[in-house]
Amino acid sequence: MTETATSERTGPDYEQQPILEAEGMVKLFGRVVGLRGVDLRLFPGEVLAVIGDNGAGKSTLIKCLSGAMIPDRGTLKVAGQQVAFKSTAEARVAGIETVYQTLAVAPALDIASNLYLAREIRRPGFAGSVLRMLDTKAMRDHASEHIKSLGISTLQNINQSVETLSGGQRQIVAVARTGAFGSKVAILDEPTAALGVRETAQVLRLVRDLREQGLGVILISHNMPNVFETADRIHVQRLGGRAAVISPQSHSMQDAVAIMTGAMTVPENEQSLR
Repeated sequence: MTETATSERTGPDYEQQPILEAEGMVKLFGRVVGLRGVDLRLFPGEVLAVIGDNGAGKSTLIKCLSGAMIPDRGTLKVAGQQVAFKSTAEARVAGIETVYQTLAVAPALDIASNLYLAREIRRPGFAGSVLRMLDTKAMRDHASEHIKSLGISTLQNINQSVETLSGGQRQIVAVARTGAFGSKVAILDEPTAALGVRETAQVLRLVRDLREQGLGVILISHNMPNVFETADRIHVQRLGGRAAVISPQSHSMQDAVAIMTGAMTVPENEQSLR
């Protein structure tokens, strides 16, 4: 095992209660096993990367965590309270926001409207409650404050249509929305896929900013340098199960790939299970 250099940052407090905890998650698709007894623990202020080859169960796992899919067996806790999500809306109410690879943004709407998509602020009084009129100014003001608080400099005009933004800027809008409403957990599915070097760096900086705000962040990625640069711990999926939980300090990128492919196993007492 080799030690991997990482940027200096304050680590999460593993003495705290996990903000998200899954135990024995099982999901079957007929005779095909999507998940076979997967455990996962995420702490406040932590970036937990989830890696694995295609078909390892990464997407199934995050869908079960975010309410997009109902597991056949297993328990899920948010801040110590057991939950059983039947929809992504229920997960959002519990403080779990997810950015899927497909990016659920509305290109024709402006940045502010996208941040408040499905959570629009209505005008006070009769205009909002009866006529259902939106408070566009309030949404733009709040969106602008949130963008500034995250230190995002690439989104200068909050009224700009999302369809005029680059791929990286659209991804930043989606992640910023997660930061605005994800009070406990942000799940990001391949947020840097198909982005250039500069845009990737911007998205990863935003991920670290969410972490510094105290959110627990689950980062699904195939990009090993990004994972080892950003993650505090790394959850390795293989053939529908959890193969290991490691850290950038305890294992190298080569080790991670070897665990993913089954060429290397890690004894439980050497894992970063916390």
